Order: sequence, then structure tokens, then C-alpha cells
Amino acid sequence: MRVAIITASTDVYRGTTENESGEAIMEMMEEAGFEIVFMRALPNDREVLSRIMASLADTFVTDLVLTTGGAGCGPFDCTPEATTDIIEKPILGIPEAMRAHTMKMTKRAMLNRSVAGIRKEVLIVNLPGKAQAVRETLKYLIPELVHAVEVIQGEA
Repeated sequence: MRVAIITASTDVYRGTTENESGEAIMEMMEEAGFEIVFMRALPNDREVLSRIMASLADTFVTDLVLTTGGAGCGPFDCTPEATTDIIEKPILGIPEAMRAHTMKMTKRAMLNRSVAGIRKEVLIVNLPGKAQAVRETLKYLIPELVHAVEVIQGEA
């Protein structure tokens, strides 16, 4: 499976902060045997995020887009809105399951506004913004994400 990783963080984009959560996604996806076809930090800008996610899906260069960052309650957080702008079919169960799982570790998981959905034949999922939360979430989600991509692409 081909995976694209987007870190939504103006600070990471500018190089003033390390991309810990993006690196965590990359490590886990590579360990699971997936090919990373795109990895980039982008500013917390709804239009930029939407445009890049749509382009990745529309050109069929990836099967799965995973975002990290920008899904909290901060004044510049806009990843869920950018994702909602471009998906054709929402998948409500993925973020619901993600939050339910991580709520067992921290009540602050309830503040995560992540969404997931399909554009063309590509699954797009907003993950948490912290590296540890990304790891916990992906450990839980990877088998279901694989199955979801297979169903979306008519392979299951």
C-alpha cells in the first residue's frame, strides 16, 4: 500500500519544530511494509491542505493519506475542515474509534476533531498531532485501514 503523510504545522513547515509525529507515522508505516510516496510538512492553511490532499487523491499516487496536526482546538487548527472540503464520502467510524481508544489513555482525546473520508479511491484520515498519540492510534487502526483501502478499491 502506498501512503502519503502530511504534517499540518506551520512551525514544522518553517523548520522551527521537529516533525516528531510525521516521523512516527513514517516509521510505523514502513515497519508495516507500506511504501511512503509523499511526506511533507505544510502550514496550517485550509486552502493549502485541501489542495494538496485533493491532488494526491486525484492523481492516484497514493492509496492512503494520513495527516497529523491541526485537528485540535487551537486558533489555527484547520485540518478537519480542509479534509471535509475535499472528501466525497465521510467515514465517521474511524475518528470515533480513534477517540474512543485514546480516551482510555487521556481524557484530552475528546478534544481531537479528526475526520476521515474517501476521495476517488483514496482513504484520508486525520491522526492526532502528538507522536505518542499517533503511535497508539496507528497500532489500533492499521489493520482496519488496510481493510478499508481494499474495500474502497474493490479488492475485498
